Amino acid sequence: MTVEIDISKNMSPEPELMCIFGTGDLGRSLGLRLLQCGYRVLYGSRTPHSCGPLPQGAQVMTHEESARSAKLIFICVHREHYEFLEKMAPQLERKVLVDLSNNLKKDMYMEANAVYLQSVFSRLVPKAAVVKGLNTLSAWALQNGLLAGRQVYLCGNNEEAKRDVAEMATKLGLTVVDKGSLSAAKEVEDFPLQLFPEWRMPLYVAVGLSAFFFLYLLIRDIIYAYVENDEDISYRIMISLANKVSPIMSLIMLALCYLPGAIAGFLQLYRGTKYRRFPNWLDRWMLCRKQMGLLALGFAFLHVIYTLLIPVRYPNRHKVISSVVNEMKNNNTTPFYFDNTKAWGADSLFALGILGFFLFVLLGLTSLPSVGGTLSWREFSFVQSTLGHLTLFLCTAHCYIYAWNKFLRTSTYKWYTPPGSMLCLIVPSVTLVLKLILVLPCVNRPLMRIRQGWERNRPKDEMGELKATNM
Repeated sequence: MTVEIDISKNMSPEPELMCIFGTGDLGRSLGLRLLQCGYRVLYGSRTPHSCGPLPQGAQVMTHEESARSAKLIFICVHREHYEFLEKMAPQLERKVLVDLSNNLKKDMYMEANAVYLQSVFSRLVPKAAVVKGLNTLSAWALQNGLLAGRQVYLCGNNEEAKRDVAEMATKLGLTVVDKGSLSAAKEVEDFPLQLFPEWRMPLYVAVGLSAFFFLYLLIRDIIYAYVENDEDISYRIMISLANKVSPIMSLIMLALCYLPGAIAGFLQLYRGTKYRRFPNWLDRWMLCRKQMGLLALGFAFLHVIYTLLIPVRYPNRHKVISSVVNEMKNNNTTPFYFDNTKAWGADSLFALGILGFFLFVLLGLTSLPSVGGTLSWREFSFVQSTLGHLTLFLCTAHCYIYAWNKFLRTSTYKWYTPPGSMLCLIVPSVTLVLKLILVLPCVNRPLMRIRQGWERNRPKDEMGELKATNM
């Protein structure tokens, strides 16, 4: 008695084959990632025998030979080399071409690269579909596997082709955003050419305020001493002046992170609803709070570094050495004078600065996706809101203690201008006062009701229906 065994049922299906046109850095990195995700990879090259090292497990053939075997073909070549595609129209019948190309600058061509490809194939190979996508991935990100949750954009006129590409991108660990038809290809191609779009407004604010305070303190400290006292202290520009600008900027930028939230709360109270959009300027402000906070942390690091460098500066060392030499020559010592008020002020200044900087670093760490992703929403909100406002309070108190004995001194108002340590307290003080008002029970209760969906001007019958649906 013979038993027939169907071996085909126990065999796993053969992995899908992917074709890549282009053996440069991007093509090799994409092939490596596809191989790691279980696909087979076949490269198409003009010179298959001398195209350099390729990922282990990949094969290489001519463009015509490789195009016959795969349904998905990735175009990893520049637009000026597209002419070879026109010569292989028969091999591209019913294929999906994924265009990964980017240009060197915006508006380099009248039409998008993918639109140009589609116009060519609509004439030569009507049944070939072009999909624009994956062009925001860099070779470095593909090589190092930094793709988990990363957004990529797809657009194309063929829905089935986009679905196939989206399925493949999802297996790579990417998050796909469908931008519609190929008319959006120009926008998709412009994404990699944008230079820190989310950082633009925070950087403008930081550079503008830094320039203002630098010039302001330059006039007050350096130019004033030269004009009024005929004293050249220009050497202070590099360290002393920078050490005044950096803490001022750190405190103001931190306050600017939390000021829009307070403004939004009062705006919702005034409107009596949360369903009306904020003004555009407030929307943009709230969307870049993370970047402002990171810039504030950077300025705080500069302040710490500059402060640690002050004792080793030449003027400070010269002052200490001179005082020691004078005491040795005169055979006397300066008597120690203890001022309890100054001691308390100095220790409080350092203690608040250390605690504020510690919480500052904690806020910066939790803003990282790898850290913030491990926190629940309540934990993240507690760190970023409660500890954030505590950080702002400690840093503001640190500055108040530094400047407390300067408010009433007429000598501090050089050319009738207040010192920078007083000016920098305006924004954080206003932010803390507004936050204090919002946490008062008489204000916080209606604000929480509004944020839970209650509206002041909604009819009672609609409110009853809303409550019934939420139960």
